[in-house]
Amino acid sequence: MAAAAAAAAKAAAAAISAGAAVALCSERAHADGGGPTFRFPGFSIPAPAAPPPHQQPPAPAGGRGEEAAEEAPRVSTQHPRTSAAGFDPAPLERGVEALNKLKQASDPKKLFELLKKQEETRQQEFIARKAEEQRALAQLEIEKKRIDYEETKKLEQQRAKINSQTAQYEDELKRKRILAEHELQRVRNQELVKMQEDSAIRLEQIRRATEEQIQEQRRQTEKEKADIVRETIKQKSLADAEARIIETKQTEDVKRRLLLEQIKADREKWIEVINTTFEHIGGGLRTILTDQNKLAVAVGGLTALAAGIYTTREGARVIWGYVDRILGQPSLVRESSRGRYPWSGSFSRATSTLTSKLKNGSNPGKNGNGFGDVILNPSLQKRVKQLANATANTKLHQAPFRNMLFYGPPGTGKTMAARELARKSGLDYALMTGGDVAPLGSQAVTKIHQLFDWAKKSNRGLLLFIDEADAFLCERNKTYMSEAQRSALNALLFRTGDQSKDVVLALATNRPGDLDSAVADRIDEVLEFPLPGEDERFKILKLYLDKYIVKASDKHEKSWLRFFRGQPQKIEVKGISDDLIREAAAKTEGFSGREIAKMMASVQAAVYGSKDCELTPGLFREVVDYKVAEHQQRRRLAGEEPKQNA
Repeated sequence: MAAAAAAAAKAAAAAISAGAAVALCSERAHADGGGPTFRFPGFSIPAPAAPPPHQQPPAPAGGRGEEAAEEAPRVSTQHPRTSAAGFDPAPLERGVEALNKLKQASDPKKLFELLKKQEETRQQEFIARKAEEQRALAQLEIEKKRIDYEETKKLEQQRAKINSQTAQYEDELKRKRILAEHELQRVRNQELVKMQEDSAIRLEQIRRATEEQIQEQRRQTEKEKADIVRETIKQKSLADAEARIIETKQTEDVKRRLLLEQIKADREKWIEVINTTFEHIGGGLRTILTDQNKLAVAVGGLTALAAGIYTTREGARVIWGYVDRILGQPSLVRESSRGRYPWSGSFSRATSTLTSKLKNGSNPGKNGNGFGDVILNPSLQKRVKQLANATANTKLHQAPFRNMLFYGPPGTGKTMAARELARKSGLDYALMTGGDVAPLGSQAVTKIHQLFDWAKKSNRGLLLFIDEADAFLCERNKTYMSEAQRSALNALLFRTGDQSKDVVLALATNRPGDLDSAVADRIDEVLEFPLPGEDERFKILKLYLDKYIVKASDKHEKSWLRFFRGQPQKIEVKGISDDLIREAAAKTEGFSGREIAKMMASVQAAVYGSKDCELTPGLFREVVDYKVAEHQQRRRLAGEEPKQNA
């Protein structure tokens, strides 16, 4: 045992000295940058793990620790266990720890062997780890070669693509150059052709200029020849005229002398007659003035004659005014089916009624609707017929009449419908305008009462139609309404306050909203007259085509004045079909009946202004298009005027 302990002590001392040497070597190695594992048996420590391949190359497999430390690069001194000089005390600490264990161990030799085996195991693990790292390094090297290969392959592909694009671009440039050459050749050919054409045109112009020059010279020659002939004729005419002037002058001198002699003789004769007359008058005046009785009789007779003439004239005027006021037609009435006096027009009305009955027979309407020249919307026409029948039955049964209001745009047939309604119902009619009331001033009330008194005298009943009723029947609170207008409105309201059996009041207006509320309260029937539709416009066009074109000269042919005036030329209609009239009806949308009548009158004027007095489809379309454009312009102006007023 003693021998073993001594051996262990020696081994421990050797280990301590070896540990010191290792510590010095390790300090040097750390100071120089580190290196491979020391080959000190039993206390060698593993070298630090090899850095990645991209940071440093792997250490050589063989050689001793000091040589490897000199070849290896320097390591960092930032390890927490490393001193400022790069010394790592870990191996020395392990040596001291192993020495302490040997001192404390009961069998230091076995412990030493155990430590040695542990160190060898650690060395083997290090070798295995190193081999693994070498395999990883080899794998990285293979991966690097693969990446280099792929990069090279991509580079080759890119280069091939660039070469292909270069070849394609060169081919495109070549093709464009060929096209440019062809285009240049084509332009040259065109320029050559143009030059040839210009040359031909210049030659033709030169030829024409030459011909025109020849013609001009020829015309100049003929003109000079004509001037010579004209001058010859002029000279001859002047000579003849001078001869006639001389002859006429001589004749006039003779005639003047004869005329002067005759005038002198006539003057002397009239002077003698005048002198004789004045002598007789002077003798009579002298006789009267010298005889007082004759003078008084002459003065009294002349005074009585003048007084009688004046009295007779003024008396007749007063009597006639009284008769006219009692029996005559009021001044407000513009148109009436009654005569101005009860006895006037009786024979003519009876004759016209009998003639219309014989002519129309069972079909009284000219256009087949029973309303003469009035063409309305079917529903409105039906309503007007019902009102006419109701008014006729009301008159038959002595029931009160119903007042009416017609409203709608101008020219839609309100006045004509009122006239035909009165005719169909057997009533007389009278037409007045609302604008005639305002100028009467204070006499308006008297005229309104006279009008209603005159209307009540009709034995058949009377339809009083007031056109433009809003002119004096507007709202009474209007600031511009005068006191005379208010009085006239009140007079009309007084006369229409009760239902009448003698007078039917029919009002027509374009602005029904302006009527006074009391006037609206007296209205029993309200009818709207809209603009005619396409079918109505077609019928109106046919009606006025027949009236203004086809039968334009018939009324003149039946008149007895045809013996004293020239007969108008008959209009010849060619190619005016229903399709053409329907086309015109479609174009005249928005036209009133009055506008269509005026348009057909314009067609008649255009036909009379033509050379052959013929109505052709072209002339008809031209007038219709012109009137449609005129209508649209008038509507635009009417639309702009309110904006300017605003």
